[in-house]
Amino acid sequence: MAFNPMVLFKLRGMLAQFSARHPKTVSFVKNEIMTGLPADTVIEITITKPAHEPVTSNFLVTQEDLDMLQEIQGLQQEAQTPYEP
Repeated sequence: MAFNPMVLFKLRGMLAQFSARHPKTVSFVKNEIMTGLPADTVIEITITKPAHEPVTSNFLVTQEDLDMLQEIQGLQQEAQTPYEP
């Protein structure tokens, strides 16, 4: 599967900008999510929009979710590997 290197370059820049704006969020994701979540972990998210009440939702991480994340990580590594025709 071939990836457009310009798209990857643009995405990398966008992620760097997000990291600069939200360093605590990036640190949280790296420390809590990227270090591995076992199946049956509950993730809860609360969103508070201006002039609205907070809304909270949660989900249970399944083995299927973990398998999908592992596949995505494999694709990411594949995309970073130099293309050799």
